[in-house]
Amino acid sequence: MKKSWKLLSVMMIVALFIAALAGCGKDSNNAGGSNAAAGEGGIAKIKERGKLQVGVKFDTKLFGLKDPASGQVEGFDIDISKAIAKHILGDENAIELKEVTSKTRIPMLNNGEIDMVVATMTITEERKKEVDFSDVYFQAGQSLLVKKGSPITGLESLTKDSTVLGSKGSTSVKNIKEKVPGINVLEFDNYQDAFTALKTGKGDALTTDDSILYGMAAQDSNYEVVGKPFTDEPYGIAVQKGNSEVVKAINETLAELKSSGEYDKIYEKWIGKKPAE
Repeated sequence: MKKSWKLLSVMMIVALFIAALAGCGKDSNNAGGSNAAAGEGGIAKIKERGKLQVGVKFDTKLFGLKDPASGQVEGFDIDISKAIAKHILGDENAIELKEVTSKTRIPMLNNGEIDMVVATMTITEERKKEVDFSDVYFQAGQSLLVKKGSPITGLESLTKDSTVLGSKGSTSVKNIKEKVPGINVLEFDNYQDAFTALKTGKGDALTTDDSILYGMAAQDSNYEVVGKPFTDEPYGIAVQKGNSEVVKAINETLAELKSSGEYDKIYEKWIGKKPAE
C-alpha cells in the first residue's frame, strides 16, 4: 500500500512538472505571437477598419492647417497622407485625420490612437528609440521668423538677452539652446500660439523649420524669415516601433509618387517651387 502511494505521488509530481513546462512554452509562444502581430499586423488592422488614422498638424500653414470655416485640413502632409491611404486601401478619402502637436504625436502613436504621424517630424536618433521612421519625405532646415525691420538678421544676431519662441517637444527648441547657450526660450503648445506671442511682443524671434516659418510669413506679410538655415531637418513619417509592414507601404507610396512626378506636383502646389535636386 505504501509503495502504491509513493508511486502515485511520484506520478502526480511528474504530471505537474510536465504541465508547468507546457504552460511556460505556451506563454513564450504567445508572447512571440503578440510581438509579431504588433510588428507585422498593421496593414491587416488598417484594412479591417477600412480607414487610415493619421496624426497631422492642424496649425501649420502649408503642411497641415484646419480651415475654421469649412473644417477641412489642408497642406503638404495631408496630400501625402491621402496618397498613402490610396496605396493601402485604394481610396484617398478612406482616411481620418487626428490633430497632433510636437508634444503629443509620439504618445498618441504609441497609445494606438493613430496608425502613423505625418506632421513635419524630424528624424533623429533619439526619436528612433521610440518609433520607426519611413524614408525622408521632405527636407527642411531650422531658421528664424522676425518682424520686418528687426535687428535680428540671422542666428549670429541672437544673444543671451534675446528671447526666442518655440514649440514644446520640437527639436528646434533643443537646437537653439545648443546654438546660443543661455538664451531665453519660451515654449508653447503649438506654432500658432507661438506666432501669436511673437506678434504681441513676447519674444524677439520664433524658431522652427524654415518650411513652417514660410507658411507663417504667408499668413502675415509683416513678418519674414531671416538668415540661412542652421540645421538639417529631414522629415520622416513615424509608425509604432517594429511595424515594418506599414513602413514598407509608406516607402512604396513615396517611391511611386516620386517616380510618377506626382511628388513634385504636390511639393510645388504647397511650397511654391520644385524640390531641390
